[in-house]
Amino acid sequence: MANPLRGEVIRLYKTLLYLGREYPKGSAYFKERLKSAFLKNQDVTDPEKIQKLVDRGQFVIKELEALYFLRKYRAMKKRYYDPEEK
Repeated sequence: MANPLRGEVIRLYKTLLYLGREYPKGSAYFKERLKSAFLKNQDVTDPEKIQKLVDRGQFVIKELEALYFLRKYRAMKKRYYDPEEK
């Protein structure tokens, strides 16, 4: 793996690991899936393919953030609005 991409991959892994702490199915489940996904692609050496995988990881980060924001929004909505108002 090339040096600049190596740092990017490590940063991606750490970010996903951090975001996985609040995963609905539990952090252990998320950590296990994350590790298997990275190990599955550990032998990829083509820089273009690595970049595509990193981009896919960035997409997953955005999806996780959206999931967490939606969960927080729903929790706040339950607190401040009467559920019978619909």
